[in-house]
Amino acid sequence: MPHPPALRPGIIPLRPLGLGDILDGTIKLVRSNPKAVLGLSAVAALLGALPIAIGQVFAFDSMRGLLNDPSASEPADLTGMYGGFIAQYGGALVSIVVSFVVVTLLTGVLMRILGRAVFGGKISAGEAWQLTKGRVPALFGVVGLMAVIMLVPLVVIALLIVAVIATGTGEGSSAAAGGVAAISVLLIILYIGYVLYFRTRFALAAPAVVLEGKGPIEALRRSWNLVTGDFWRVLGILLLTSLLVGLVASILEFPFTIAGSLVGLLGESPGTAVLAAVLLAVGGTLGALITYPFEAGVAGLLYADRRMRSEAFDLVLQTAAIEQQRQGWVHSSADELWHPSNSARP
Repeated sequence: MPHPPALRPGIIPLRPLGLGDILDGTIKLVRSNPKAVLGLSAVAALLGALPIAIGQVFAFDSMRGLLNDPSASEPADLTGMYGGFIAQYGGALVSIVVSFVVVTLLTGVLMRILGRAVFGGKISAGEAWQLTKGRVPALFGVVGLMAVIMLVPLVVIALLIVAVIATGTGEGSSAAAGGVAAISVLLIILYIGYVLYFRTRFALAAPAVVLEGKGPIEALRRSWNLVTGDFWRVLGILLLTSLLVGLVASILEFPFTIAGSLVGLLGESPGTAVLAAVLLAVGGTLGALITYPFEAGVAGLLYADRRMRSEAFDLVLQTAAIEQQRQGWVHSSADELWHPSNSARP
């Protein structure tokens, strides 16, 4: 006999989730509470996009002078061009720092919204922030530890490449140059594999911080344990999510990036520089508006899925949902159900 359909009070069925359930649930998360999810995401996206847009405008200003007079080779001209590049990459660096702060906060708040949406409940952005702000230090702790884990090998690889180049230059042969290139490519490939491995292992740390009240190290350990036994599936879903949102974000950004670049390069007045910055910022904001909530939603639903598969957590969710349906509303006590002590199989 066919099994009866799983209980579905909110954005997902309360059973182990397939890929379609996770993607569909993420879309339903946005649609069920668009004001909170998209409003918060828009603020985060705009704050991250502005520094890059401003830096690119300065770069366009320098490049425009070079395009208008290609024969210019005075040191002042070169200084201006280099200053434009510094402004552009400086803007990118500032954007990374800003994104680090706002995306960390956004992820935590979205986890609160998602935790209630699983039961069909809604929560305002203000209420989600009140429930999340106490977990902000732990969220930053997780991101800081992740940054160290990702950056330390990168610094080592960079030093190794510099050392190999210095050694190869001394030999002065094309064979040595080819060897340097091969070693550099190999190290970069190994680093990409390293990043994917640890990014997957720790992908569920943010939900553990917000929904379970874990500290940074405990949250990383919790994520590692939840991913164990299903690593390749989690990796595949994360990669597919990044590919999908990256494609959609690129399509949304493309017309604004082209228009902003043309205005920035061809315009002559201060007004055109401002218009270029606005167009670039709008494009970056639209792209991030898709990327931020979707990736956070997928991570949150993967967390719920892994708990249902490894801890029989679907039984806990179903029991709570039945009681909530009997009462006719989703109480705030639903937030406490995510604590690991409530798992049917700890």
